[in-house]
Amino acid sequence: MKVTAEHNERIAKMTFASVYPHYLNKVVKKGRTKAELHQVITWLTGYDEVKLKACIDEKQTFETFFKNATVHPNAHLIKGVICGYRIEEIDNTLTRQVRFLDKIVDELARGRKMEKILREEKVGK
Repeated sequence: MKVTAEHNERIAKMTFASVYPHYLNKVVKKGRTKAELHQVITWLTGYDEVKLKACIDEKQTFETFFKNATVHPNAHLIKGVICGYRIEEIDNTLTRQVRFLDKIVDELARGRKMEKILREEKVGK
């Protein structure tokens, strides 16, 4: 699918707080925990528990959420299709970052091992 300017704008204005309950519900329903969800969000964004709670309480848009985040240097290793979009083909940085988040939450819910989700480098390779 082609990402449009309108799509990018809609994602930028969407609040993290409006999506977070869906992420939480999705992973818990599949047997994962809130702590695991926070672990993958922290890995991607650099936010700790306090900052994550503040983002939700302040109803930050994804634009603000990612503007203030320190996106993990291995985030570019997140590839594949999410919501009908191939992540590596998304030109808009913010939209791509939101899809990174969607993808790792999806991987968590599907039971993927944490070290695979977090794109940890194997020592000795």
